[in-house]
Amino acid sequence: MTAKTGIGQWRDVLLTALTPVIWGSTYIVTTELLPPDRPFTAALLRVLPAGLLLVMMGGWRPRTGEWGKLLMLSALNIGAFQALLFVAAYRLPGGLAAVVGACQPLLVMTLAWRLDSRRPAAMALWASLAGVAGMALLLLSPSSRWDGLGMLAAFGGAVVMACGTYLTRRWKLSAPVTALTGWQLSLGGLMLLPLALAIDPPLPRLGWVQFAGYGYLTLFGALLAYLLWFRGIARLSPVAVSSLGLLSPMTAVVLGWALLGQSLSAQSLLGMAVVLGSVLAVQRSMIAPPAPKEDVAVRVN
Repeated sequence: MTAKTGIGQWRDVLLTALTPVIWGSTYIVTTELLPPDRPFTAALLRVLPAGLLLVMMGGWRPRTGEWGKLLMLSALNIGAFQALLFVAAYRLPGGLAAVVGACQPLLVMTLAWRLDSRRPAAMALWASLAGVAGMALLLLSPSSRWDGLGMLAAFGGAVVMACGTYLTRRWKLSAPVTALTGWQLSLGGLMLLPLALAIDPPLPRLGWVQFAGYGYLTLFGALLAYLLWFRGIARLSPVAVSSLGLLSPMTAVVLGWALLGQSLSAQSLLGMAVVLGSVLAVQRSMIAPPAPKEDVAVRVN
Protein backbone atom coordinates (compact mmCIF):
# COMPACT_ATOMS: atom_id res chain seq x y z
CA MET A 1 0.00 0.00 0.00
CA THR A 2 1.52 3.33 -1.01
CA ALA A 3 1.38 6.41 1.18
CA LYS A 4 -0.95 8.01 -1.36
CA THR A 5 -3.32 5.07 -1.16
CA GLY A 6 -3.30 5.20 2.64
CA ILE A 7 -4.06 8.91 2.67
CA GLY A 8 -6.88 8.36 0.19
CA GLN A 9 -8.41 5.64 2.36
CA TRP A 10 -8.28 7.83 5.45
CA ARG A 11 -9.95 10.61 3.44
CA ASP A 12 -12.72 8.14 2.57
CA VAL A 13 -13.02 7.25 6.26
CA LEU A 14 -13.39 10.91 7.25
CA LEU A 15 -16.00 11.60 4.56
CA THR A 16 -17.98 8.49 5.50
CA ALA A 17 -17.76 9.44 9.18
CA LEU A 18 -19.74 12.59 8.39
CA THR A 19 -22.81 10.39 7.89
CA PRO A 20 -23.16 9.10 11.48
CA VAL A 21 -22.24 12.57 12.75
CA ILE A 22 -25.16 14.00 10.76
CA TRP A 23 -27.41 11.15 11.91
CA GLY A 24 -26.43 11.96 15.49
CA SER A 25 -28.17 15.32 15.10
CA THR A 26 -31.46 13.65 14.15
CA TYR A 27 -32.56 13.16 17.76
CA ILE A 28 -32.21 16.81 18.75
CA VAL A 29 -33.86 18.02 15.53
CA THR A 30 -36.75 15.59 15.98
CA THR A 31 -37.38 16.36 19.65
CA GLU A 32 -36.88 20.12 19.45
CA LEU A 33 -38.31 21.05 16.04
CA LEU A 34 -40.80 18.45 14.82
CA PRO A 35 -44.38 17.62 15.87
CA PRO A 36 -44.33 14.81 18.49
CA ASP A 37 -45.55 11.21 18.16
CA ARG A 38 -45.18 10.90 14.39
CA PRO A 39 -42.09 8.69 13.96
CA PHE A 40 -43.02 7.00 10.70
CA THR A 41 -44.10 10.29 9.15
CA ALA A 42 -40.74 11.79 10.10
CA ALA A 43 -38.93 8.82 8.57
CA LEU A 44 -41.08 9.02 5.43
CA LEU A 45 -40.55 12.75 4.93
CA ARG A 46 -36.87 12.26 5.61
CA VAL A 47 -36.17 9.67 2.91
CA LEU A 48 -38.81 9.82 0.16
CA PRO A 49 -38.34 13.43 -1.09
CA ALA A 50 -34.56 13.02 -1.02
CA GLY A 51 -34.82 9.74 -2.92
CA LEU A 52 -37.09 11.11 -5.63
CA LEU A 53 -34.79 14.11 -6.12
CA LEU A 54 -31.74 11.87 -6.52
CA VAL A 55 -33.57 9.50 -8.90
CA MET A 56 -34.47 12.45 -11.14
CA MET A 57 -30.86 13.66 -11.02
CA GLY A 58 -29.30 10.25 -11.57
CA GLY A 59 -30.87 9.28 -14.90
CA TRP A 60 -30.32 5.56 -14.22
CA ARG A 61 -32.86 2.75 -14.38
CA PRO A 62 -32.36 -0.68 -12.82
CA ARG A 63 -31.65 -3.54 -15.19
CA THR A 64 -34.18 -6.36 -15.31
CA GLY A 65 -32.08 -8.70 -13.21
CA GLU A 66 -31.27 -6.05 -10.59
CA TRP A 67 -34.76 -5.28 -9.31
CA GLY A 68 -34.79 -8.08 -6.73
CA LYS A 69 -31.47 -7.04 -5.23
CA LEU A 70 -32.42 -3.37 -5.29
CA LEU A 71 -35.70 -4.05 -3.47
CA MET A 72 -33.87 -6.16 -0.90
CA LEU A 73 -31.26 -3.45 -0.26
CA SER A 74 -33.98 -0.78 -0.04
CA ALA A 75 -35.83 -2.81 2.58
CA LEU A 76 -32.70 -3.59 4.60
CA ASN A 77 -30.99 -0.20 4.47
CA ILE A 78 -34.07 2.03 4.58
CA GLY A 79 -37.56 0.53 5.01
CA ALA A 80 -37.10 -2.23 7.59
CA PHE A 81 -34.25 -0.43 9.36
CA GLN A 82 -36.19 2.82 9.82
CA ALA A 83 -39.30 0.97 11.04
CA LEU A 84 -37.36 -1.12 13.58
CA LEU A 85 -35.34 1.90 14.63
CA PHE A 86 -38.44 3.86 15.61
CA VAL A 87 -40.08 0.89 17.35
CA ALA A 88 -36.94 0.53 19.46
CA ALA A 89 -36.78 4.28 20.08
CA TYR A 90 -40.34 4.34 21.40
CA ARG A 91 -40.00 1.25 23.62
CA LEU A 92 -36.43 1.59 24.92
CA PRO A 93 -34.28 4.36 26.33
CA GLY A 94 -32.09 5.74 23.57
CA GLY A 95 -28.95 4.60 25.36
CA LEU A 96 -30.02 0.98 25.58
CA ALA A 97 -31.07 0.92 21.92
CA ALA A 98 -27.70 2.37 20.92
CA VAL A 99 -25.78 -0.21 22.93
CA VAL A 100 -27.68 -3.03 21.20
CA GLY A 101 -27.03 -1.37 17.84
CA ALA A 102 -23.31 -1.19 18.61
CA CYS A 103 -23.02 -4.91 17.84
CA GLN A 104 -23.41 -4.14 14.11
CA PRO A 105 -19.67 -4.38 13.24
CA LEU A 106 -19.56 -7.81 14.89
CA LEU A 107 -22.53 -8.90 12.77
CA VAL A 108 -20.81 -7.73 9.57
CA MET A 109 -17.69 -9.67 10.57
CA THR A 110 -19.84 -12.76 11.10
CA LEU A 111 -21.41 -12.40 7.64
CA ALA A 112 -18.01 -11.99 5.98
CA TRP A 113 -16.68 -15.00 7.87
CA ARG A 114 -19.61 -17.30 7.10
CA LEU A 115 -20.32 -16.23 3.51
CA ASP A 116 -16.89 -15.23 2.20
CA SER A 117 -14.62 -17.27 4.51
CA ARG A 118 -12.88 -14.07 5.62
CA ARG A 119 -11.80 -14.44 9.24
CA PRO A 120 -12.01 -11.14 11.14
CA ALA A 121 -8.77 -9.41 12.00
CA ALA A 122 -8.00 -9.82 15.69
CA MET A 123 -7.62 -6.07 16.20
CA ALA A 124 -10.97 -5.35 14.53
CA LEU A 125 -12.71 -8.04 16.60
CA TRP A 126 -11.39 -6.85 19.95
CA ALA A 127 -11.87 -3.20 19.04
CA SER A 128 -15.51 -3.87 18.10
CA LEU A 129 -16.11 -5.61 21.43
CA ALA A 130 -14.51 -2.62 23.16
CA GLY A 131 -16.89 -0.36 21.20
CA VAL A 132 -19.92 -2.14 22.68
CA ALA A 133 -18.42 -1.77 26.18
CA GLY A 134 -17.62 1.89 25.58
CA MET A 135 -21.16 2.54 24.36
CA ALA A 136 -22.49 0.94 27.53
CA LEU A 137 -20.28 3.21 29.66
CA LEU A 138 -21.37 6.24 27.67
CA LEU A 139 -25.10 5.68 27.59
CA LEU A 140 -26.39 3.12 30.08
CA SER A 141 -27.69 4.03 33.51
CA PRO A 142 -29.02 1.94 36.42
CA SER A 143 -32.53 3.16 35.62
CA SER A 144 -32.49 1.81 32.05
CA ARG A 145 -35.78 0.11 31.28
CA TRP A 146 -35.66 -3.27 29.51
CA ASP A 147 -38.52 -4.12 27.17
CA GLY A 148 -38.61 -7.43 25.30
CA LEU A 149 -40.19 -6.15 22.08
CA GLY A 150 -38.00 -3.09 22.11
CA MET A 151 -34.86 -5.21 22.52
CA LEU A 152 -35.93 -7.42 19.60
CA ALA A 153 -36.56 -4.34 17.46
CA ALA A 154 -33.18 -2.83 18.36
CA PHE A 155 -31.35 -6.06 17.60
CA GLY A 156 -33.38 -6.56 14.43
CA GLY A 157 -32.44 -3.05 13.31
CA ALA A 158 -28.76 -3.85 13.84
CA VAL A 159 -29.14 -7.10 11.88
CA VAL A 160 -30.90 -5.58 8.87
CA MET A 161 -28.46 -2.65 8.71
CA ALA A 162 -25.48 -5.02 8.95
CA CYS A 163 -26.94 -7.19 6.17
CA GLY A 164 -27.67 -4.13 4.04
CA THR A 165 -24.15 -2.75 4.47
CA TYR A 166 -22.57 -6.10 3.68
CA LEU A 167 -24.77 -6.92 0.67
CA THR A 168 -24.48 -3.42 -0.82
CA ARG A 169 -20.73 -3.95 -1.09
CA ARG A 170 -20.97 -7.61 -2.11
CA TRP A 171 -23.54 -7.23 -4.89
CA LYS A 172 -22.08 -4.06 -6.48
CA LEU A 173 -25.03 -3.07 -8.65
CA SER A 174 -24.36 -1.21 -11.90
CA ALA A 175 -25.81 2.07 -10.58
CA PRO A 176 -23.59 5.06 -9.77
CA VAL A 177 -23.69 6.15 -6.13
CA THR A 178 -26.18 8.97 -6.73
CA ALA A 179 -28.69 6.71 -8.49
CA LEU A 180 -28.20 3.79 -6.09
CA THR A 181 -28.83 6.10 -3.13
CA GLY A 182 -31.87 7.68 -4.76
CA TRP A 183 -33.56 4.42 -5.66
CA GLN A 184 -33.01 2.93 -2.22
CA LEU A 185 -34.37 6.03 -0.48
CA SER A 186 -37.37 6.14 -2.84
CA LEU A 187 -38.28 2.47 -2.57
CA GLY A 188 -37.61 2.42 1.17
CA GLY A 189 -39.78 5.51 1.58
CA LEU A 190 -42.64 3.84 -0.30
CA MET A 191 -42.33 0.90 2.11
CA LEU A 192 -42.72 3.33 5.02
CA LEU A 193 -45.76 5.08 3.51
CA PRO A 194 -48.39 2.52 4.70
CA LEU A 195 -46.97 2.64 8.24
CA ALA A 196 -47.12 6.43 8.33
CA LEU A 197 -50.70 6.49 7.06
CA ALA A 198 -51.94 3.66 9.30
CA ILE A 199 -50.17 4.43 12.59
CA ASP A 200 -49.26 8.12 12.83
CA PRO A 201 -51.87 10.87 13.36
CA PRO A 202 -52.18 13.49 10.61
CA LEU A 203 -49.70 16.33 10.66
CA PRO A 204 -50.87 19.53 12.34
CA ARG A 205 -50.48 22.94 10.74
CA LEU A 206 -46.73 23.42 10.32
CA GLY A 207 -44.77 26.60 10.96
CA TRP A 208 -41.41 27.59 9.54
CA VAL A 209 -39.59 25.85 12.41
CA GLN A 210 -41.18 22.49 11.54
CA PHE A 211 -40.54 23.02 7.82
CA ALA A 212 -36.90 23.79 8.62
CA GLY A 213 -36.67 20.62 10.70
CA TYR A 214 -38.11 18.39 7.99
CA GLY A 215 -35.96 20.16 5.39
CA TYR A 216 -32.82 19.47 7.43
CA LEU A 217 -33.71 15.78 7.79
CA THR A 218 -34.36 15.50 4.05
CA LEU A 219 -31.37 17.41 2.67
CA PHE A 220 -28.75 16.54 5.27
CA GLY A 221 -30.10 13.55 7.22
CA ALA A 222 -31.02 11.60 4.08
CA LEU A 223 -29.71 13.04 0.80
CA LEU A 224 -26.19 14.06 1.85
CA ALA A 225 -25.76 11.47 4.60
CA TYR A 226 -26.77 8.45 2.51
CA LEU A 227 -24.74 9.64 -0.48
CA LEU A 228 -21.64 9.67 1.73
CA TRP A 229 -22.65 6.37 3.36
CA PHE A 230 -23.04 4.42 0.12
CA ARG A 231 -19.93 6.07 -1.29
CA GLY A 232 -18.08 4.79 1.76
CA ILE A 233 -19.48 1.27 1.35
CA ALA A 234 -18.18 1.25 -2.24
CA ARG A 235 -14.67 2.26 -1.16
CA LEU A 236 -14.13 0.83 2.34
CA SER A 237 -14.52 -2.50 4.10
CA PRO A 238 -18.10 -3.13 5.33
CA VAL A 239 -16.63 -3.69 8.81
CA ALA A 240 -14.94 -0.30 8.71
CA VAL A 241 -18.14 1.42 7.56
CA SER A 242 -20.34 -0.24 10.18
CA SER A 243 -17.85 0.68 12.90
CA LEU A 244 -18.26 4.35 12.04
CA GLY A 245 -21.94 4.05 13.03
CA LEU A 246 -20.84 4.22 16.68
CA LEU A 247 -20.18 7.92 16.13
CA SER A 248 -23.91 8.62 15.78
CA PRO A 249 -25.05 8.18 19.42
CA MET A 250 -21.81 9.80 20.59
CA THR A 251 -22.62 12.86 18.48
CA ALA A 252 -26.13 12.94 19.96
CA VAL A 253 -24.64 12.98 23.48
CA VAL A 254 -22.24 15.82 22.61
CA LEU A 255 -25.03 17.89 21.01
CA GLY A 256 -27.27 17.29 24.03
CA TRP A 257 -24.50 18.59 26.29
CA ALA A 258 -23.66 21.58 24.05
CA LEU A 259 -27.17 22.70 23.07
CA LEU A 260 -29.51 21.38 25.76
CA GLY A 261 -27.31 21.61 28.84
CA GLN A 262 -27.35 17.87 29.50
CA SER A 263 -24.67 16.63 31.89
CA LEU A 264 -21.67 14.46 31.05
CA SER A 265 -20.33 12.28 33.86
CA ALA A 266 -16.80 10.94 34.20
CA GLN A 267 -18.15 7.53 33.17
CA SER A 268 -19.64 9.06 30.02
CA LEU A 269 -16.34 10.71 29.12
CA LEU A 270 -14.52 7.41 29.65
CA GLY A 271 -17.06 5.63 27.45
CA MET A 272 -16.62 8.30 24.77
CA ALA A 273 -12.86 7.78 24.79
CA VAL A 274 -13.28 3.99 24.52
CA VAL A 275 -15.71 4.36 21.59
CA LEU A 276 -13.36 6.71 19.74
CA GLY A 277 -10.44 4.36 20.35
CA SER A 278 -12.53 1.44 19.10
CA VAL A 279 -13.50 3.23 15.88
CA LEU A 280 -9.91 4.29 15.18
CA ALA A 281 -8.58 0.79 15.88
CA VAL A 282 -11.09 -0.82 13.51
CA GLN A 283 -10.24 1.68 10.76
CA ARG A 284 -6.52 1.10 11.29
CA SER A 285 -6.93 -2.66 11.07
CA MET A 286 -8.88 -2.37 7.82
CA ILE A 287 -6.26 -0.08 6.23
CA ALA A 288 -3.33 -2.32 7.15
CA PRO A 289 -0.80 -2.91 4.34
CA PRO A 290 -1.50 -6.00 2.20
CA ALA A 291 0.59 -9.13 2.65
CA PRO A 292 3.70 -9.47 0.44
CA LYS A 293 3.09 -11.10 -2.94
CA GLU A 294 5.19 -14.12 -2.00
CA ASP A 295 3.01 -14.85 1.01
CA VAL A 296 -0.14 -14.46 -1.05
CA ALA A 297 1.17 -16.90 -3.64
CA VAL A 298 1.93 -19.48 -0.98
CA ARG A 299 -1.59 -19.24 0.44
CA VAL A 300 -3.24 -19.47 -2.97
CA ASN A 301 -1.24 -22.48 -3.99
